[in-house]
Amino acid sequence: MVSSTVGTRTAPRPGGRSARVQEAVHRAARELTAELGREALTVPMIATRAGVTPSTIYRRWGDLAELLADVSVERMRPEGEPADTGSLRGDLLAWAEQYNEEMSSQPGQGMLRDVLSAQSPDDRPSCRCAGFVALQIGVLLDRARTRGEATPAVDRVMDMLVAPLLFRLLFTPAPATADEIAGWIDASLATAGS
Repeated sequence: MVSSTVGTRTAPRPGGRSARVQEAVHRAARELTAELGREALTVPMIATRAGVTPSTIYRRWGDLAELLADVSVERMRPEGEPADTGSLRGDLLAWAEQYNEEMSSQPGQGMLRDVLSAQSPDDRPSCRCAGFVALQIGVLLDRARTRGEATPAVDRVMDMLVAPLLFRLLFTPAPATADEIAGWIDASLATAGS
């Protein structure tokens, strides 16, 4: 489940100045990353572009790595429901292939690195990303149950499909193949309903 812990550096108050500052800083970080590359970024540079002081960024995010992780988490937040192909296997295949394609791209790899490099003890960006993925998988499973299909638990799909997919994205030179993804989906569905 996505954490909404209040009082952490990355959990803004809803609306108001805090939301405007977060949006301005996130936008500045995204724009400067696109223009100059991640390696060239500094907190003062982002602060100037966002129209805030560097101390505002340090107070809220702690350091550049935490800020970039927060920006990446927001970019990874799903914008809508996953595709409905008419079957759970098809839905999982469509979701996994899209995720694999997006996260194996250069921007996707950068976002994964930023999220994993964050050290925030109260609200880990990696946990928020896992929450987004679990919610998406949950939508697919709920949709399948509504159609009358047998479904595995969300944790099983996370362990049998998402975990090897992320392992390949993070630790191997090539992303997963379509056949590997299909095999992981079949493994996660093997005990559905039992």
